[in-house]
Order: sequence, then structure tokens, then C-alpha cells
Amino acid sequence: MARRTDGGHEERRAMAKVNVVNLAGETVGEFELLDEVFSGEINDTLLWESVKHYRAALRQGTASTKTRGLVSGAGRKLWKQKGTGRARIASIRSPLWRSGGTVHGPKPRSYEYAFPQKKLMGALRSAIAAKIADGKFTVVDSFNAAEPKTKFFRTALNKLDAGKTTLLVESSQQLGENLYLGSRNLSGVELVLSSEVHPYDLLRYEHAIFSKDAIEALQETLKKFVSKRSKHAAEKEVA
Repeated sequence: MARRTDGGHEERRAMAKVNVVNLAGETVGEFELLDEVFSGEINDTLLWESVKHYRAALRQGTASTKTRGLVSGAGRKLWKQKGTGRARIASIRSPLWRSGGTVHGPKPRSYEYAFPQKKLMGALRSAIAAKIADGKFTVVDSFNAAEPKTKFFRTALNKLDAGKTTLLVESSQQLGENLYLGSRNLSGVELVLSSEVHPYDLLRYEHAIFSKDAIEALQETLKKFVSKRSKHAAEKEVA
């Protein structure tokens, strides 16, 4: 069972098997989802943290301001310290003056920070479970195509009711040149490997289409990060 809590309201959906279809939209089999992986609560807070971390790493961090030592201007004292009746001043480059230096301004730096792998895997599990619960998750037997034709993949996505934006996830062992060349020019479509997919990718795109090999590999990876408490809860629900 997948649980999602929003504003105190808890919604439950059973998730045991999903249909496996071909690129023509025809059902060719089933894929069993592990309850111990996808039966937990969808953690919106963890999803937010993973997106924040991902977007922080994207920041260029090139903003830079000039201190009083970097702005142009002479360094001599403009007038003597006492006797003029005016406020004392040391340099025309003082931050108090127009065109002077900036105090505590930004300097080039990296906004990236460490994010625990277990939390990342938990967010990825929640993102996939949310897509399944929303009916925006499709498993295809294979992305294999005879030719690298954009028209072929556009037709296939239309038959799969993929929506305006689609994320294609393929296993690194099965990634073919025809898939890469045929999908790269499709508007609103992105291709990623199962070993590189991020919760941000799943939340950014309306629909997610996994190859069977990709979801199998990803499920095995997520299984390693399932806590003992979650496994015990899943076993109790099955019992």
C-alpha cells in the first residue's frame, strides 16, 4: 500500500503490479512492485529537501562585488582629520561614499552541499510512488527502435498518453543509439539513465516512462536502502 498524507488526510492505494506495454500501447505483461520498497508513506518533506539540494548545485555562484580595496579611486586622505568642520574621511573608496566599496557583498562560491545517500534514495522512492499513485507511470518492455526516427518516438508517446512533458528512463546496459538520437529533439522529453535519475526529474515532468530493465535495476537499488522498520511494516500489511 502507498500512503500519502496531505493536510491530515491519509489516502491509501494498493500497488502490487503494473502493466508492461510495448511502444504501440499494447499490454504484453506485468511487473510486480515490491511492497517493502513502495508501500511506505510518500514523504513530501524529503522530496522538497532533495529538490532544494539539486537546485542549489545548479547555481553558478558567480556573483561578485568589489570591496574598498578593489574599486577605483585614489588612496590619499581627502582633507585633514581636524579643523575643517567636516566629517572625517580616510579615502574616496569608503563604503560610505557613492561609488565606494561594498561591505559584506557576495563573492564567487559554490552553493552545493552534502546530501545523505539514504535520504536521496528515500526521496526517489517517494517520487516514483507518487507517480504510480497519480497514474503517471508507465513501464514498457523495451525502447528498441529499428531506426533513430523522431517521428517514431513521437507516435509512440502519443499512443502511451504520455502528456505534454515526459521523462524516459532506460537502463545503462540497454541504452541504444537509436533511442538517444530519436528522442533528443522531442519537445518536452528528456532521456536519463536509471542510475542517474533524480527525484527532481520525476517531479519536473508530467509523465514517467521506464523500461522494464530500468525499473528492475532501480527497484533493486532502492531495496538496499529500505529501513528495517519499513520492511516490518510492509510484512505486517501483507499478513
